[in-house]
Amino acid sequence: MATVVGGKGIFMLAASDESYKMTKVEIGRPAPGPNDVALDIKYCGMCHSDLHCINGDWGIGKYPIAPGHEAAGVVREVGAEAAAAGFKVGDHVAVGCMVMSCLSCQLCETGLEQHCPKMCQTYSGEFPAGMDHDDCTGTHTNGGYSTAITVHKRFVFKVPAGMKLEHAGPLCCAGITTYAPLARHIMGKADQHVGVNGFGGLGHMAVKIAIAMGAKVTIFSRSDAKKADAAALGADLVVSSDTAAIGALSRRFDCILDTVSCHHEINSIISTLKAYTGTLVLIGGVPQPYELAGFPMVFN
Repeated sequence: MATVVGGKGIFMLAASDESYKMTKVEIGRPAPGPNDVALDIKYCGMCHSDLHCINGDWGIGKYPIAPGHEAAGVVREVGAEAAAAGFKVGDHVAVGCMVMSCLSCQLCETGLEQHCPKMCQTYSGEFPAGMDHDDCTGTHTNGGYSTAITVHKRFVFKVPAGMKLEHAGPLCCAGITTYAPLARHIMGKADQHVGVNGFGGLGHMAVKIAIAMGAKVTIFSRSDAKKADAAALGADLVVSSDTAAIGALSRRFDCILDTVSCHHEINSIISTLKAYTGTLVLIGGVPQPYELAGFPMVFN
């Protein structure tokens, strides 16, 4: 069992069932091992997936559970190996949606730790070996809706000097969720045209990142109410129900990020991908099956 600093003394906001009600619970956190960083959490964003988890929408919540995977804080203590890697007390850091993986499989060695079979989520994940202890609440990890957390150095990110700490947390969720596919599919390539379906939190982030990578961006939205917002960011906007406008975009996009989180029609979006080379990335977390027509898939 890992040592707990000062017994319990850590507080979290936790849900004990699917009622949405959250209460203050006292827990313990493990002292940092050689590779770990312990931080005092100052801010934690709220992602809609936090709500999905605590109210049982996805069937993955383990109670009692403190959600939160957009945590930002100040380093309180570091292990020897973490210190050698450059972490020190007082650093501003952030933690995202995972806190551990096996670190040695092919996926981990190629920067795809999120696909590791032993990937451990920041909350509702099985404790990594040696990180559980008698004062833990439940038998699983708890997230950023707490006053402190201990995380392996590989999953702790330094916040750049000059960035407000309260702005850092969401970059570990909406930021990485949109940056990763754009980096994989368009970064470093010339004349890329990116489509973004949905213009909410993920959509705004996707637009900003794609434009920063030099791409032309077009947003698909349910109405033209956000057209001025799109233009302010340097993007075009089309209404997704406007069949003529969608038809004019046939085979236009190198990459489309679909950020919509509820069930929606997707075949018209697929028809706007470039034939053969176009890539559709689904990041909205829609629980229902998509209804796919055969011909858009075959001909694109």
